[in-house]
Amino acid sequence: MNFPNEIKKLRERALLTQTEFADIVGVVFSTVNRWEAGKARPNIRTMKNIKAYCETTGLPYEDVEEAWLNYTMEAKEK
Repeated sequence: MNFPNEIKKLRERALLTQTEFADIVGVVFSTVNRWEAGKARPNIRTMKNIKAYCETTGLPYEDVEEAWLNYTMEAKEK
């Protein structure tokens, strides 16, 4: 699983723009843009906000979480 693809898929499944999704999870538009481009990753606090949003809306979170964990581990190995 690829985190940039999973976060984009989640956002698109929710029918949100990057700006709308950013507002919901407490970041700015450019941050979501950088996640989807693979140039950054959310911190743990933001991941909790994403999880809370998914739980509220019934959207699946597991694939996003797994991709984030793999992405974080890959970054630590570099």
